[in-house]
Amino acid sequence: MEDETKLSIYRAARTIKRRENTLYNALRSIYEDSVFVGEISQLWPELPLLANLRCGLWYSSKFHSTCYFKSTDGHTNNWSFNISRLNLHVALLAGEKGGCILVDATRRGKRFPDSMSKTIPIWTCVLNRSVCNFKNKMCNGDVLVEGESNASDEHVNNTREFSVDWDCSLHLPLWVSDTEKAAINDRVEEWTKELETSGADIASLASCLKKPLRPLWISQKTVIWLNEVPDHDSWDFTPIILVSASSQGGIPQHRTTSEFSWNYIPGAGDDEESWARGLSPILFWNHAYDLINSGPSLCNQKVADIVEKDRVFRAQRGQIAPQVIVKPPKLLENSTHMSQVEPLLSSDISNLTINLSSDEGGAISWLGSTNLAIGTSQHAAKAPNVDCILNCGQESITVSLSNAEGYLHLPMVNSKLDRFSLSRNLPSAVNFAKSNISRGKALLVCCHSGEDISVCVCLAVLTSLFTEEGIFDDGKIFNETCITKLEMRRRLIFICKFATSARPSRGNLRQVFNFLGGGRVDDSV
Repeated sequence: MEDETKLSIYRAARTIKRRENTLYNALRSIYEDSVFVGEISQLWPELPLLANLRCGLWYSSKFHSTCYFKSTDGHTNNWSFNISRLNLHVALLAGEKGGCILVDATRRGKRFPDSMSKTIPIWTCVLNRSVCNFKNKMCNGDVLVEGESNASDEHVNNTREFSVDWDCSLHLPLWVSDTEKAAINDRVEEWTKELETSGADIASLASCLKKPLRPLWISQKTVIWLNEVPDHDSWDFTPIILVSASSQGGIPQHRTTSEFSWNYIPGAGDDEESWARGLSPILFWNHAYDLINSGPSLCNQKVADIVEKDRVFRAQRGQIAPQVIVKPPKLLENSTHMSQVEPLLSSDISNLTINLSSDEGGAISWLGSTNLAIGTSQHAAKAPNVDCILNCGQESITVSLSNAEGYLHLPMVNSKLDRFSLSRNLPSAVNFAKSNISRGKALLVCCHSGEDISVCVCLAVLTSLFTEEGIFDDGKIFNETCITKLEMRRRLIFICKFATSARPSRGNLRQVFNFLGGGRVDDSV
């Protein structure tokens, strides 16, 4: 009885969260936060506005460019300076324009995402030290830059003055503890050496930056006196102004206008796959006025119409244009049960599917001529023309196959419940597929939704055992080739061309990449 009570409370809490996290609430929250972003950008209109992908891209229609600083690179005890994400274009643009403004947001109950609190401060510090080292080498005559001579007394004096005034210290926000700051500082020199040996164009950066980079933090709680806003040229550094778009808070806040009542969601632009229903930031801003003024009752239909119209436009021009279909929520026998509310913005993205090609109502989808199919566990037992079944759902199913060895149950769960569930089972899954497909057997891979885990398993099977043309080669090409992310992305697109439902989560895809890589994945793409 106690377990049932706990379960009921959990379900009720989830239901309340889903009721608050609707599509309209998300878009309205983004729109409200964009007003703040616009106000900050007008304080320094000469500075370019950049979006930190992917969340930040939702918060303005007037971005100059984009960048990609990951929060995971700033997580406590997981600090990193990633050579594959140098974002040198940001530093060059800041040097050219005298600074720049970066926009991001976070859903967690904190003012700034870790990308702004630690990842970017680490980045600015490492770049500053690399530039300083480069200038010092020029002063000593170790490096010559085209068009310059180290024999010039004036140049030497300027360089010496530069090395004295150039700020190479680590600037972190006040809420980062001294202990963590010291731990990060201990690794800065190591990251600087990695950058200098990576082949990055430090010379261009050194010639472009007149003053060292330095982050500044602005949120909706920051107090700014409008009559005392300093000009960006007055600072003795090149400002990287970090704007956290959302209001601080871990739970939705109820708000009311003269027309509608809605709930504000901090960082609503995050994890767009789980709520956007195919809407992109560009589409949103092209139709922002109509969507915001449509209200909660009409917003879903308007988004569906906009997305479908854009899909048809792109399809007519030969572009990849998956049809986005949102399934209605499942209703329980008791029509008054709270769980009937529509799950629009929950972490469960199984309600969002991409339908490109299907048969029998979308129950089973064959991937071309590969003898490989994807489907739901519900329809797997009665699927026609299937010789063997790989069940990735949590519950076993009853099947009628000619060979009992043709059925394998490997229960897997989403990465949000278990980060290694998929990776632990992928070796057995690929071996099962290899032994059956090599004998000409038709294999069905199924899971509860047929949209996420089964798709990721098929991606692993296709990449491991098939050529890029979809021909089974028993893993020969895979064993001889360094697999890139681009090649795996192509195979995922191949699956989406045939799959009834294909919406794999990022966490599960990451496990597939790690499994397929085994230290051999080329991250350069």
